[in-house]
Amino acid sequence: MRRFTADTASPDVIVDELLNGDGAVLISGLFSTEDIAEARALIMKHSEQADTVTHFQGAAEEEGKLNLQRRVWNLLAKGEVFSRMAAHPVFMDVLRKFLGTEFIMGSIAANRILPGGPGQEPHVDYPYWDFYSPETHPIGLNGSFPMNAQVSIILDPFTEESGATAFVPGSQKELRYPKEEDGFYDKCERMTGEPGDVALFYGVAWHCAMPNNSDHDRSAVLINYLPKWVKPLEDMVGALPKSFVDTASADMRQLLGLNYPYPEVLDAAEAGNTEGRK
Repeated sequence: MRRFTADTASPDVIVDELLNGDGAVLISGLFSTEDIAEARALIMKHSEQADTVTHFQGAAEEEGKLNLQRRVWNLLAKGEVFSRMAAHPVFMDVLRKFLGTEFIMGSIAANRILPGGPGQEPHVDYPYWDFYSPETHPIGLNGSFPMNAQVSIILDPFTEESGATAFVPGSQKELRYPKEEDGFYDKCERMTGEPGDVALFYGVAWHCAMPNNSDHDRSAVLINYLPKWVKPLEDMVGALPKSFVDTASADMRQLLGLNYPYPEVLDAAEAGNTEGRK
């Protein structure tokens, strides 16, 4: 897994690494200590009663531990720091090359794994994430262009002991859901890093959170980015107050999908255009 700093994060190099290399990179120096502390404090506040998440390893055997992994959704409404994180210039520059100049955000959430928390099953991310049921998708997984990028902003030390994300380098080229016979755990590497580091990866790479066997939380901000025409995971605009949308920056309006009007009631749109021409 190649590592970059804010000064060396060349969009062309990173895009090539996502497509043709390991499928993941680590970038340091994008966020201040104050940003990380603020984000972490907000997530702690909102995660005391948060819902559990999916992709658990042996969930039936982990009865009583599911509440040790918690997800906090709709972070844009929970603190301005999350807007700054989502629209960081390095992300915007890289992903405009990777997903198209009008890419959008599909979700921004936090994942908090408490000490003793179980890991996840190896998987791929939205919109690929339910490809274990390939019959629900068009025949063949279209791999001629990417339909996803994932960002994990690390808030607590990501070590092997604390359950740093495991991934199989190069698995993004398989363009399919991982199978048990793939030997994920024999081939995987770990996305280790310090608070403030960022793991940026192609979400079709096989990956999973690992069990947290440390004495501290393992938390991260998770951001899902998509081409402009892929249906987002979260209703980003619907979950936000009108005042947020009305005052959003140009980059944030793009991320919220406001530059792409579809689906649209085209009868009404045509009527509006006719009125405007009178």
